Amino acid sequence: MFKSRLLAAVALGAVIAIHGPVFAQDAADPVVAKVGTAEIHQSELDLALASLDPQLAQLPDEQKRAAALSGLVDVKLLAKDAEAEGVQNSEDFKKRLAYLTDRELHNAYFKKHVVDAVTADEVKARYEKEIGAIKPQEEVKARHILVKTEEEAKAVIKELDAGKDFATLAKEKSTDPNKDDGGDLGYFTKERMVPEFSEAAFALEKGAYTKTPVKSQFGFHVILLEDKRLQPPPPLDQVEPQVKQLVMRDKYLALLADAKKDAGVEISDPALKKAYDEANKAEDAGATEGDAVEGAN
Repeated sequence: MFKSRLLAAVALGAVIAIHGPVFAQDAADPVVAKVGTAEIHQSELDLALASLDPQLAQLPDEQKRAAALSGLVDVKLLAKDAEAEGVQNSEDFKKRLAYLTDRELHNAYFKKHVVDAVTADEVKARYEKEIGAIKPQEEVKARHILVKTEEEAKAVIKELDAGKDFATLAKEKSTDPNKDDGGDLGYFTKERMVPEFSEAAFALEKGAYTKTPVKSQFGFHVILLEDKRLQPPPPLDQVEPQVKQLVMRDKYLALLADAKKDAGVEISDPALKKAYDEANKAEDAGATEGDAVEGAN
């Protein structure tokens, strides 16, 4: 939904070259290079750095700076030649420049009224709203011992009946990779396990173990239920980025709704209008459903 906040380095450099140096030369924005009489300021280099190809963004800092500067130098060189040819006076260039200007105005407005306008209180309030809309799921904490045959599972149950510690038996008998943890599976909801396993585990009382082997595609299980609870919601600090995105999205959609109401949108091509309206309806529908924050164990 959200558009890029930065122009491509080439387009940015071309605009700067056409209008000449636009940044004041001072201590906060020094000149880092010159191409003929054209100056490249630190602020331009910063913009070029921010718009580097993601692959180049993985380079060490000095190599990234060099790559960004190289791109700016290339832009300045060809932009000067383009200006000498009068490319800036062509209708095609003027249209492209107008589009790029509108896009950057959109992005600056978006940053001011959406990104920078989000407050901690808004994020907290949205988090509480989302959490309040979640119906807590039941989850259990269990251990299991996995063996290959029903006879082995029955033998394990006999040892448990005789008072053998479950975790100790898991370390000795289980074939599951978590055997070293005593068969500990942690907390899980029904959907996270195969049906046969979940049905048996959720039917147990706290502290009880299955008295008959539980068969699944993995083998035969003996399950110990250690706890039952309603799944707690994720803490705010764990999901804050996702919640902030929801707040930003709502602010953005509100800005667009007000702008459309004031200006109106008219589309002359019937087919294009239909596609546009359908796309906006789908977007609005997606904005009103499925927003609840999902927790992670």
